[in-house]
Amino acid sequence: AGAEKKVEEKKEEISSCQSEPPAKRVKSEDVGQDGESRENAGAEEKEPVERKRARGQNKSRPCMKPNHYEQSRLCPSVTQGCAEKCYFGPRCRFLHDVGEYMATKPADLGRSCVLFETFGKCIYGVTCRFAQAHLGDSYQNIVNTDLAKQWEGKSLVRNNLSKDLQHQLRKKKFNFKKADEYLRGLAKPHGDGGKGGKATGRSTEEQEVSNCTTPQEALGDSPECPVLPEQGEDPKPDALQCPSPTAGEEASSVKTAGPVTDEDIIKLRIREKKKLEIQGKLYLAPLTTCGNLPFRRICKRFGADVTCGEMAVCTNLLQGQSSEWALLKRHHTEDIFGVQLEGAFPDTMTKCAELLNQTIEVDFVDINVGCPIDLVYKKGGGCALMTRSNKFEQIVRGMNSVLDVPLTVKIRTGVQEKINVAHKIIPKIREWGASMVTLHGRSREQRYTRGADWDYIAECAKIASPMPLFGNGDILSYEDANRAMQMGVSGIMIARQVPVGALIKPWLFTEIKEQRHWDISSSERFDILKDFTNYGLEHWGSDTQGVEKTRKFLLEWLSFLCRYIPVGLLEHLPQKINERPPYYVGRDYLETLMASQNVDDWIKISELLLGPVPTNFTFLPKHKANSYR
Repeated sequence: AGAEKKVEEKKEEISSCQSEPPAKRVKSEDVGQDGESRENAGAEEKEPVERKRARGQNKSRPCMKPNHYEQSRLCPSVTQGCAEKCYFGPRCRFLHDVGEYMATKPADLGRSCVLFETFGKCIYGVTCRFAQAHLGDSYQNIVNTDLAKQWEGKSLVRNNLSKDLQHQLRKKKFNFKKADEYLRGLAKPHGDGGKGGKATGRSTEEQEVSNCTTPQEALGDSPECPVLPEQGEDPKPDALQCPSPTAGEEASSVKTAGPVTDEDIIKLRIREKKKLEIQGKLYLAPLTTCGNLPFRRICKRFGADVTCGEMAVCTNLLQGQSSEWALLKRHHTEDIFGVQLEGAFPDTMTKCAELLNQTIEVDFVDINVGCPIDLVYKKGGGCALMTRSNKFEQIVRGMNSVLDVPLTVKIRTGVQEKINVAHKIIPKIREWGASMVTLHGRSREQRYTRGADWDYIAECAKIASPMPLFGNGDILSYEDANRAMQMGVSGIMIARQVPVGALIKPWLFTEIKEQRHWDISSSERFDILKDFTNYGLEHWGSDTQGVEKTRKFLLEWLSFLCRYIPVGLLEHLPQKINERPPYYVGRDYLETLMASQNVDDWIKISELLLGPVPTNFTFLPKHKANSYR
């Protein structure tokens, strides 16, 4: 009885350590039936509210979507010149009378339309906020045929979500053949009621191979492992089979006899996976909210070699959400482009990887194991995967088995501030099949504060060899980039880098490549904002909805951009991390305006580019900045 009790305690300990992230265990303890959590429940009620106000996202910020243009919008069929074929039919709630629409339409914002000047045609017609540049008599949309022919048939933005694919995903009719095969292989060796191998830290491939060769090794140190026949017994015919890693379905497995060959153990691919050769290149990190397509075009123009889309949640992609699929869009100028996925479980991540492998064009897929925000961490994703080694392994192996492009992983030093675990995880990631690892030199508890630990990054780079490892953290100038490359990393990733980096200083890529400090003038910086505005109108549209969306992302960027300190005003070069200057007056009015951390001044800059804001307009940045009124 005593031995059985010990085994049960060991089971509970293993399952609690391996199957749940710490945040979930803490949550269950808070709602526990006994102990201090119940006694101090009244005292702890007020604390979380204070913490939420002090850090993280502005979750209670006001809704900034303007509603004034929703009431009198022109039907898309009229804009596209086919009013007689209205998709909504008699139920259409949009306007069909152009004259009535023009009577209530806000005034135009300018005399030149970037879409008309670039492509010879503005698809938004009368709804364009710069329509006077391309409207003729009776509100006819003018087309520059010579310029339009040059762009005819060219795909400027790829990876769009088609209606047919969206319908398949919503009706759950998409065929995940490879992913289903891998997931069946995960469940097959275990007799624990379909828990998917939570108890064992070994991969499905290793378990199946060990079942064929040395049964005693397959027992492991987990009590939940299935008991295999001993050497003295006559094993059943099924036990003699040695399926390939992807052969999880019983009907598809071929019964063999005789000695085990390499083909029985090693998975054979139809074609060799493409290698990711980006050593020494400058990598723009995936930046939530601000790392949109227009911003990536700005960075690409200043010398970024590798770009990556914003973090996309795999469950939203599998549901066919248009807003999530928009994060995967790729401009034709992005020659080396990847997408970053976030998820907590092997089934959704593997299916999502197969979905993207079949439907979009990317050069690599990245797994986000570095996101520190509570919303992701408490669900077992982001940094929580570093504490869930079994799920982490199953995700990496599963995604690698269904992808034809390289798989990369982005991690942090660990979850807790002074307990580094990356050096233990990196060799496993290499063994699981990842092509590259990016290490951010901070823990989850540090988030984006204090300095990055580059000595630890250098130590991990040696451990990761021959797998390339990119370093990330505190690259503020070309001098910092040079020091980072001397640490032995394969390349550097440039991200938000408080207080300076790609978001605050997109010309940092030029400084690194030209090995100089660029004292960029306020007029040059304003031209960068003009280009971003034009790229935004081209991407999100030049109608009222597109203008306001462009304004929103411009203001989000300005909440970071205001932290830049001009080189000509610095007492010493380069600017150090966490250096926040007092209020200062620039060398001209525009430089002073751009240095302001007052949200009203950001709005004023947006009005210089996109015209006056709608009535009752308010803005609060998604990521907390030093904004005050």
